[in-house]
Amino acid sequence: MNLIGTEFDDGVLTVTLQDEENRNALSVGLTSELAQTLDEAEGNPDVRVIILTNSGRVFCAGADLSERSSRKEDKSSTKPIDPLEIFGRFRESSKPYIGKISGHCVAGGMGIAAAMDISISIEEAKFGFTEVRIGVAPAMISVLCLPKMRPAEASEAFLRGNRFSASEAARMGLINAAVPANEIDSVIQEIVSDIKAGGPEAIAAAKQLTLRVPQMQVDEAFTWTSELSASLFKGEEAQEGMRAYLDKRPPSWMND
Repeated sequence: MNLIGTEFDDGVLTVTLQDEENRNALSVGLTSELAQTLDEAEGNPDVRVIILTNSGRVFCAGADLSERSSRKEDKSSTKPIDPLEIFGRFRESSKPYIGKISGHCVAGGMGIAAAMDISISIEEAKFGFTEVRIGVAPAMISVLCLPKMRPAEASEAFLRGNRFSASEAARMGLINAAVPANEIDSVIQEIVSDIKAGGPEAIAAAKQLTLRVPQMQVDEAFTWTSELSASLFKGEEAQEGMRAYLDKRPPSWMND
């Protein structure tokens, strides 16, 4: 069975982690399939939005400990994918990623949730930086999670390694919201509809704002955003968007 499932409908690609037996751990096999799926999505102009979700009770349990353990000899012919490469694809992509977290999310799974542009979880899911419980630390995912957290809360969560509720994860800023399981589909659909109402080039630019501006000095940020804004206003997409607004009609990208 494939470890990654896909479904494409009306511009939306749903990618499902479906290695339930292994709790959707970031094994060599799963990350390799995921990377290939993301490559195909990036090269497909018909894909407007990507939803990442899971089957089973666990969204992602983090690293595959059976593969990382020194007791297991690596006989796989599949080239390992650096988790940073996966996280980077989510952040650097011009396409918006939505996390539909329908199960528990711990360790490296927290990095995936934080790397999404928008993450919505079911209320029943548990979260946690559990790495210290097995003698390691949440090293790489800290790059993604720390900018979203208050230092005091990050220190407590990293050091305790305890699990906490989805509502608490939302309060910390790690995800956007925790909702009842029977409402998550409608919440995700509303978000998707809003995103598809925006121009693809504008969405890509908006992602760059959240990624780059916080890392810039104020003067540098104003200069870069001024140039970006001028470029967007001159573009064909913005011209179509403004004409559509004045003509009181949907823009062309909503009819694709």
